[in-house]
Amino acid sequence: MRPLDVLPPALAAVVPFVRGRQGRSIIGICGPPAAGKSTLSSALSEALNVHDGLSSVAVPMDGFHLSNAELERLGLTDRKGAPETFDAAGFVHLLRRLHAGEDLVYAPSYSRTLHESIGGVIPVSSDVRVIVVEGNYLLLDHGPWSSVRGLLDLVLYLDAPDRVRQDSLVRRQLAKGLDLPEARDWVFRSDERNAEVIAGTRDRADLILSRSS
Repeated sequence: MRPLDVLPPALAAVVPFVRGRQGRSIIGICGPPAAGKSTLSSALSEALNVHDGLSSVAVPMDGFHLSNAELERLGLTDRKGAPETFDAAGFVHLLRRLHAGEDLVYAPSYSRTLHESIGGVIPVSSDVRVIVVEGNYLLLDHGPWSSVRGLLDLVLYLDAPDRVRQDSLVRRQLAKGLDLPEARDWVFRSDERNAEVIAGTRDRADLILSRSS
């Protein structure tokens, strides 16, 4: 089952939930690295826009990655992707602005070409009905992250078999220019360490969607 194969059950959960509420809804999609969160969040937002008449925008948590220069200053380059390598407080501030329905909010994104966050690239106007927020750490219960869950109206957790995720993560590192041993080292030393943290938050989600492949 690919990420898009879980779109129907995601829509089946989100559409009635949103239609039963007044005003804006913020939907979270959480899960471990390479589970397919970005693919699902974009597809869900597009489906809401095109098929259900519900204006929607997808906003990634990855836009709050600290810069590579700052990670180097902090000595966290080898842990990029861990909770402490994000501007969690900035992410919470953005969610509060989105929750308040400000006239226009610009959200950041993340470039997998530049491997850096890019600010001000996702406009969210006040008439957007559904915001789909995706990220690894939406359900953490410590530090600034602990405020995130209360700002999300519904959270879907997307899971995938470890082997499927790990193969995808290795390919991701190979595309960055690492050789195979380096790529595997990064995945099992860093990404999978983060995945264990995220798995511990799974039970805080409203609905768990599981890919089989």
